[in-house]
Amino acid sequence: MTSPSPTPPATLLDLADIQGGILRTYGSSFPKGRNLFFNVRDAEKGRAFIEHLRPLITTAARWKDPNREEPLVRGENPRAKDIARAQGVPDYPGRVQLMKPKVTMNIAFTHPGLAALGVPSPTLRNMPDEFIEGMEKRAPIIGDEPFLDKRDAIWRNSRGDRRVHILVTIAAQMMKDGTPCPELDERTQWLVDLCDRSDGGVVLLDGNGPDGARWQELSAVMEIKDGYPEPTNREHFDLADGFGDPVFSGQFSGEAERVRVAGGGKLLEDDSWAPLATGEFLLGHADEAQEMPGASMPIEFSKNGTFVAYRKLHEDVAAFERYVGEQADSYAKEFDVSHEEAVDTIKAKMVGRWKDGIPLMAAPTYADWKAFQAEEERARANKDKAKLAKLALAYTNFTYASDPPGTKCPVTSHLRRANPRDALGPTFDKTGAGTAGSALVNRHRILRRGLPYGQYDRSAPSDHGDHGIIFMAVCASIFRQFEFVQQQWMQYGLDFDAGSDTCPVIGNHAERDDAKFVIAVDEETDAAPHICSGLPQLVESRGGDYFFMPSLTALRMIGTGIIDPT
Repeated sequence: MTSPSPTPPATLLDLADIQGGILRTYGSSFPKGRNLFFNVRDAEKGRAFIEHLRPLITTAARWKDPNREEPLVRGENPRAKDIARAQGVPDYPGRVQLMKPKVTMNIAFTHPGLAALGVPSPTLRNMPDEFIEGMEKRAPIIGDEPFLDKRDAIWRNSRGDRRVHILVTIAAQMMKDGTPCPELDERTQWLVDLCDRSDGGVVLLDGNGPDGARWQELSAVMEIKDGYPEPTNREHFDLADGFGDPVFSGQFSGEAERVRVAGGGKLLEDDSWAPLATGEFLLGHADEAQEMPGASMPIEFSKNGTFVAYRKLHEDVAAFERYVGEQADSYAKEFDVSHEEAVDTIKAKMVGRWKDGIPLMAAPTYADWKAFQAEEERARANKDKAKLAKLALAYTNFTYASDPPGTKCPVTSHLRRANPRDALGPTFDKTGAGTAGSALVNRHRILRRGLPYGQYDRSAPSDHGDHGIIFMAVCASIFRQFEFVQQQWMQYGLDFDAGSDTCPVIGNHAERDDAKFVIAVDEETDAAPHICSGLPQLVESRGGDYFFMPSLTALRMIGTGIIDPT
């Protein structure tokens, strides 16, 4: 007897019309990459440039990983569909599988870029104000104003014939020796040659990093295993990242959605989880308010597109390690623990997770963390898939109902600020009563994309190298989602009863403010909370901008110059 096909998702998306970088993180499968930026100096030649690269844009269509035993489903082939049904593969409109590529490529445009390509003014002026203004003018809102002079040249000089108009992202698989697959260089050279053939109509902009490189190199942080480099999900602070990304309707199908939605979706009154509305992340679909996000006409131009806040964030690794070490000296004495335990605990309290990603809500103490790790090791050694699946779920499936005062996970930790879950719900109070989710939280989620950049010697960390994270926030409303989270939750603390305290990791910590972070303790003990005072600046913006990532339909409209906004 064959197993029944999984239930199709509630929202059926035209995956072949949506750019792949929206629905997929790419992640460890594509640990290398490059971001290239272009200026359009001739509209007609610019449109020809778009038309040439459009067939190479990676869509969200399902693909087969040759390293996994997965069926390949192509188009409407009846035989392929019969095989899919027999193997339990979902069969519904729009289901197409392709072979997993060696490189992916996606594209996005600034507002001036769309204008330079000849997009009609009625379409342009109906786009959101924050997208029209661009990131530089919004710097005071998102906290970037102190770092404007520290931006890479490509962003400091982004005006006139140096204005960034187009962003092309390339994500690549990796060779065994840790180098990118050769297709990354091939695709890069193809883009350079395409620029050259435009006879000055499209120009590749340099100015990335302190040496003014032609493009922004990306790479996952590596660790050596069995003599070979292997990509990790860590960033340069040596903290695991990439957990708990939002899950929205139509993003995944069947069992994948059921597994991922726990902790990634929205929390319902019965403590279950449901996918967020598609319109929170894709234009042309209903959002959590059951409204269509504001979009430009014609609707075909906006539908299945989204907005991207692109930021290059420098990490001051030496400052981070030095500060945590200093705080650990006093913490170890206060709580009579080892220096090593104090270091790991302070990092976990600042972030909301231990350095390997295990959340404080699953393992509140150092001893709990070590026990959780040991349990994982035993499950792996015994190949206990059920146990491993249960433990994996603990990384995302949690609420803060049992921890109102933040004695397990501080209320002002980065994790709790980024996604407060039930903590801002209407029934949440200081006793932990009620776990209903909050419409406020559901309306301020973002998809996180990107990779680390730069390398450094971990034995001699420095603040002066070029290393950090390329952070891309994907959302239907830059103002309501990215800017709100950045301004209200990261650069302010009132929602968390912390006054003007900012996020301990990515917040602005001006020396004059004597920024602090409070590690609360159980009120039933005689211990006093540990105050991490004098927080240094740990993360600084090196520039970025706001981009529109169109659907494949809209990309064809841009490339052909056929857009009727009436």
